[in-house]
Amino acid sequence: MDTKQGNGAMVLHVDERFHEEEMVDKIKELYEGGEYIVLGCTDIDDEVIGAVAATAAREIEGVADIGTSSISRTISERLGRSEKHARGTDVEAGRREAIINLTIKVVYGFNIPQIVVDVRKRVGARLLEICGLIAKEINVHVVGIEFPTKMPGRVQ
Repeated sequence: MDTKQGNGAMVLHVDERFHEEEMVDKIKELYEGGEYIVLGCTDIDDEVIGAVAATAAREIEGVADIGTSSISRTISERLGRSEKHARGTDVEAGRREAIINLTIKVVYGFNIPQIVVDVRKRVGARLLEICGLIAKEINVHVVGIEFPTKMPGRVQ
């Protein structure tokens, strides 16, 4: 590294060959199958965590929908409530743990307590698998029930 002083200012000249040689060494490490670790911080947005949780909940048989009805969603958005809540997920996440609030509708005829257990297991597993987060709490709010279009004894 060279330093020169001119007009009261100090100018630093970094030897470009040093950086070039360092890069060549790192590239050799990569091609030779060596381990090359780059440090940094990863932040996963709450909306991404909520999308993972909602998708995992939809995988459970008996879950009809995530979130509130379209009329309620429209009213919530107009009143200024967050879009995440209207979509059926609310997330509080730190670096290692998350608390998830899910709003779901279930299909008539399915056992609601069993659906809730299955949703908690699936969402917890997916959060750990995809985001690396431990689900500290998964609160499930059942807000509706949907009836199949063809039910025995139903007049059409």
